[in-house]
Amino acid sequence: MHCNGVYLDSYALCSSLKSASCLKSVCHGKMMHAYVEKSGWLASVFVGSALVDFYAKLLCMNDAENVFDEIPVKNTVCANALMSGYAEAKMWDQGIQLVRRMPALGLAVDNFTLSTALRACSGLCALEFGKQVHANIIRSIIDVGDDVFLRSLLIEMYGKCGLVDSAKRVFYMMGYEVGERQSDVVLWTSMLGVYGRNGNYIEVIRLFKTMLMEGIRPDGVAFLTVISACGHTGQVDIGMEYFESMTRDYGLVASQEHYSCLVDLLCRAGELERACKLVSEMPFTGDESCAISMWGALLSACNECGNVNLGKLAAQRALELEPDNVGVYILLSNMFARNGMWAEIEQLRESIKQKGLKKDIGWSCIDAASSVRGE
Repeated sequence: MHCNGVYLDSYALCSSLKSASCLKSVCHGKMMHAYVEKSGWLASVFVGSALVDFYAKLLCMNDAENVFDEIPVKNTVCANALMSGYAEAKMWDQGIQLVRRMPALGLAVDNFTLSTALRACSGLCALEFGKQVHANIIRSIIDVGDDVFLRSLLIEMYGKCGLVDSAKRVFYMMGYEVGERQSDVVLWTSMLGVYGRNGNYIEVIRLFKTMLMEGIRPDGVAFLTVISACGHTGQVDIGMEYFESMTRDYGLVASQEHYSCLVDLLCRAGELERACKLVSEMPFTGDESCAISMWGALLSACNECGNVNLGKLAAQRALELEPDNVGVYILLSNMFARNGMWAEIEQLRESIKQKGLKKDIGWSCIDAASSVRGE
């Protein structure tokens, strides 16, 4: 269009920028940016928002911030585009600062702004600001109970900050306990995650059973949480039943995370032979890193339980996949040392020396000049 002298309007510019972001073409986007600057289209909040959105989606946050600051008349849409980029880049503090600036910029907050602010609060465990966002939600949104996404983010925010009771109150909003069913699986999964993250594994199993009785169809995340809880409470048979039910009754495909959780379940219960059989039969689909992780977990469990023979087998299988994995050698050495197998340790050290492998030295750093600033 430009080469043929066809006039480019805001719609054409916005569409081109959207296409550039979908193609992840930084070069094309910067060319469009240069044209927008020269032609004066940055005065259009629509084109400016499209530019901010382009840079934010490609995580070029410095460019996104500069464009946002240059837009003469801003609106909530361009602020949300920048907020979205902060969220994807996990720049939680910058996201919170932008929300704080919005009233001074004369910008109203909407559901998207509040949702992104809650994500930032969860990322930073910023409880006080999270409570302020919650209060803003109650004041500005009439039917808070009907917005499942906002409620699930509130549940997660309180859960990550350790306030399980507050998360529970949000979950039970709109009178569930007096007979109104929470039919959305997202809310149930969020609450299950809160209990699991805070070590309330008995509550995870109880809530999952209630979920099934209420006729809520669980998703893969819900099954992952409840199987993990069964592992921590030693309920092996129930965990195995849930795993089988996931594919048998609900048609869900077990992921590597589900298998990993099941291996952990069996290892915690000391059922190492069953765990070994499961790992041997797992469909890794070419993901060697996951297979190595599984064999490593089994090796660690064998070390704890003193099952040297099975531990050797787990180490052998892991090293067949990655012969230079230092972590496996260290786990194997620890197992030998725990069982007084000094001759095997010497052989292992000689093998490590021949391969030229070295253990990375751990270190930590404290910045004495920094200070903690409370909000």
